Amino acid sequence: MKKTIGVMTAPAMGATSVSCQNENGTKKEKESSDKKSMSLKSAFKSQRQNKSASDTAILVVSFGTSYNETRKATIEAIENEIAEMYPDCDVRRAFTSRMIINKLKERDNLQIDNVREAMDRLVADKLKNVIIKPTHIIAGKEYDELCEAVKAYEDKFEGFKIGTPLLYEKSDYEKVVNIVFEQTKEYSEENTAIVFMGHGTEHPANAAYTKLQETFLAKGLDNYIIGTVEAKPDIEDVRAKLAKMKAERVILLPFMIVAGDHATNDMAGDGEDSWKTILKSEGYEVKCVLKGLGEYEGIRKLISEKVR
Repeated sequence: MKKTIGVMTAPAMGATSVSCQNENGTKKEKESSDKKSMSLKSAFKSQRQNKSASDTAILVVSFGTSYNETRKATIEAIENEIAEMYPDCDVRRAFTSRMIINKLKERDNLQIDNVREAMDRLVADKLKNVIIKPTHIIAGKEYDELCEAVKAYEDKFEGFKIGTPLLYEKSDYEKVVNIVFEQTKEYSEENTAIVFMGHGTEHPANAAYTKLQETFLAKGLDNYIIGTVEAKPDIEDVRAKLAKMKAERVILLPFMIVAGDHATNDMAGDGEDSWKTILKSEGYEVKCVLKGLGEYEGIRKLISEKVR
């Protein structure tokens, strides 16, 4: 009889908050970034040929990004944190975005597995125990699809478990709010609102953003505002909150693992529909901070600790 570590499938909670960022580096910069990327520790750096001596693998699953510097600062930083915390495990990578996987292959000749390819490699390499660790923020459509894809491999391993996203348990919200506050309290001045742009989704899990807002308020952080770019609360809800608190200055930050295309364009871009442009036109002093949640040490540690 097989001994099972356990399988945890989550109730619906949200969609991934990671997006692809536009490439704007030189060719040399790209090559340099990829060389550094491929020199990092742990098995994901050469997963196509990896034959691990470990019985246990941790597959870190992310939406992905085609922007090399951002990937190093967020996704790879999370992977390295996990590899350092669990040195006896084989840490591997998979991306869920086929568009990003194809772009990296074409542009940089960088091969990254999708989820099924990564699972097939784990089977071929005869790993006994597998832990799937998503870097998703909430457990929505993409998390549902991930669970569905990997559950098909459950009986191929002695131990098998699917981890939960960043925001899942009640305690997760409290921990994330505390971490975010520590990372942004330097901006919290009089008449200043700290506004986060999340991704948003039509999935019922979008309620996580309301829960997050409630957690900020419960902590007395009523100058922290959560909005989303593709759902509710949206920019109109953000504007209403800003007017109510009579803010004069706004700090815009992404509530996404990677500060990618949404952060660069929809939040901080110069287009007429960007949050920066809209808020500036209403007389607010606006400062944009392009820093994904994956760059926060506390967030990386929280994601890594969830592997336990």
